[in-house]
Amino acid sequence: MATVEASDGVKLYAEVHGRGLPVLLSCGYCQTHENFRGQVEPLRAAGCRVVLWDYRGHGKSEAPHDPLAYSMERVVDDMRAVLAWAAPGERAVVGGLSFGGLASLHYALAHPRDVCGLLLFDSGPGFKKAEAQARWEAQVERIATRLERDGWDAFLAGRGADTAVGSDRERPAARTAARAIAAQDPRAIACFGRRVAGPAQSVIDALPDLEVPALILVGEHDEAYLRAADVMGAKLPDATRVTIPDAGHVSNIEQPDAFNAALIGFLDRLR
Repeated sequence: MATVEASDGVKLYAEVHGRGLPVLLSCGYCQTHENFRGQVEPLRAAGCRVVLWDYRGHGKSEAPHDPLAYSMERVVDDMRAVLAWAAPGERAVVGGLSFGGLASLHYALAHPRDVCGLLLFDSGPGFKKAEAQARWEAQVERIATRLERDGWDAFLAGRGADTAVGSDRERPAARTAARAIAAQDPRAIACFGRRVAGPAQSVIDALPDLEVPALILVGEHDEAYLRAADVMGAKLPDATRVTIPDAGHVSNIEQPDAFNAALIGFLDRLR
């Protein structure tokens, strides 16, 4: 465990486990590093150096209330700071779930020489059409408003839990993830949504420029991201697409064995 200082002084929480190929895992919007706890030991045993971290405003990282502290550029810069601490001078595999996958695409485009592989879990490249982008930003605004008004208990008791911890909320990994989510500052998460997750720029047209191997994992029942997986699979030059049976949006918690097997198989190829 460590506190990594961002370029603007914000304190970021990070962990590193094991040795070998560096793998940086980034969570979805509203989630924390605990969402990937179930991947740490299998990947470490497979010879990877697993790096978990929290975005600013999330988990155990510092949570500024100043909107100007949040932007996609800040997220990319924060990822680079964490990797400079965990894997200085090395190329890394970067990836994540949902927003974490999109952030990893932004990172790979900004720093292509630092990346040797991409992991895109139940994620997408952003919205090219203005109407779809507007609908997404409206959805993020509704989440932000509810969090500020009602807090985490209401969020985790409603449909938001399906995209945060999975459909089976009594699963031990889901309960652990939910406790970490509930400890966050709702105001900071709302600010992150309005400034980063909501207005995140699409990278669809830039996908052909990403020539590193990419793994696209999507849950069989994650209807919102099945089409996005198809788009990324068609546009990325070296993509492997895997559908996780009987899984929704949080496929790593809902079906960890199938998820970990597909992930380790891909990373073995890279190593």
